[in-house]
Amino acid sequence: MRAPGAEEFVPDTTDLATLREASCGCRGCDLYRHATQTVFGEGPADATVVMVGEQPGDQEDQQGHPFVGPAGHLLDRALADAEIDRDTVYLTNAVKHFKFTERGKRRIHKAPGRTEIVACSAWMAAELAVVRPKLVVCLGAIAAQAVIDPAFKVSQQRGQVVSMPDYRAIATVHPSAVLRAPDRTEAYAAFVEDMKKVRAAMT
Repeated sequence: MRAPGAEEFVPDTTDLATLREASCGCRGCDLYRHATQTVFGEGPADATVVMVGEQPGDQEDQQGHPFVGPAGHLLDRALADAEIDRDTVYLTNAVKHFKFTERGKRRIHKAPGRTEIVACSAWMAAELAVVRPKLVVCLGAIAAQAVIDPAFKVSQQRGQVVSMPDYRAIATVHPSAVLRAPDRTEAYAAFVEDMKKVRAAMT
């Protein structure tokens, strides 16, 4: 079944607070039915860099803020190690509701499908139109496919700067992939190197 999409719920505005408030009533796909709340992007309206993840996780869904769970803490550390001030970065996700499956009392992340990504794309387009960043950092394959191209492969194009019509983009792994890596030390070092490329591309 095709999702109606978020377009009809996105107001014509250049104010992030207005967009955030409107997103709470989005019914563009069915993910809102089970998620605790919409998790909209956060950060300066004039940020040079926008970082896009896949979707909120369990902690983000409960707290209502992006990147506040384990992956977010790892991202914070990597940004600090790469000398990027998180407070200057706008953080958001390709999909604004947590998709999960239940295993006992635990809610296990489930990747959003293409239908849900497309349905939610109007929100991210609105965020990018307001913030107008110089650089968009895609954290993981789903973010890269949502922002750059549906055929984009992070495994092949990781760390490469891609020119888009309104900004440049660069893709790396999602910080949750670092947490799952067999050699977390090596994976984290590679992630920090990517963040250093981000810092270099910010100028």
